[in-house]
Amino acid sequence: MFSGIVEECAKVVSIVKEMENIHLTLKCSFVDELEIDQSIAHNGVCLTVVSLQNGTYTVTAMKETIERSNLGLLQVGDDVNVERSMVMNGRLDGHIVQGHVDQTAKCIAVDDAEGSWYYTFKYEFDKEMAKRGYFTVDKGSVTVNGVSLTVCNPTEDSFQVAIIPYTHEHTNFHAISEGSVVNLEFDILGKYIARMAALGVVR
Repeated sequence: MFSGIVEECAKVVSIVKEMENIHLTLKCSFVDELEIDQSIAHNGVCLTVVSLQNGTYTVTAMKETIERSNLGLLQVGDDVNVERSMVMNGRLDGHIVQGHVDQTAKCIAVDDAEGSWYYTFKYEFDKEMAKRGYFTVDKGSVTVNGVSLTVCNPTEDSFQVAIIPYTHEHTNFHAISEGSVVNLEFDILGKYIARMAALGVVR
C-alpha cells in the first residue's frame, strides 16, 4: 500500500529481457536501506526487490504488468518515480494507492500556469470499465506515474492535473511532454462505491 507521495526519482541503469519478463536495475539514494522482498512503487507499479548489488537494486516486471503500464517503454538512463510502502503509523499525505496500475494514458497538452503547469491526459474510455469505477471525477484523486494528484476538468476520456514546481522538479513530470505515456491508477474508493452500486448495496 502506498500514498502517492514520491520519494525521489530512481535512475534505470540496466534492463534485461528474459522470456516475457523484464528485469529492471535501478539506483537511488535509499538502496542501502532496502531488503530482498520489499515492495516499491515504480511509476506507480508495485514491484518486489529481487536483488541488491553494488549500490543498485533489481525488480522484475511480468508480461501483464508490461502490457498495462509504461515500464516496457523505459530505457537506460530514464528517471522512474519511486515510493516505498506506507508506514501505517504515519500520516496519509496523498491518498490510498495500491500500486496496481489500471491502464496508461497519453499526455496531450502541457500548459504554463505562470510558475506551475497544467498537464492534460487522455486515456482509452471503456463504458463497462467506467461502471466499475475506472474514471475520474472533478476534485477526485488519481495516480499518475505513482504521483497522487487532484483531478481538474475531467471529460469522459481525459482530465487535467496541476503540477507545482516542487513536484515538477522531484518527480519525472519534468520529463513528461506531449506524447508521453504515463501510468494511471484510478481511486480505489471510487471502485468500491461503483461495485457496491452495481450490487445494489448502495443506492
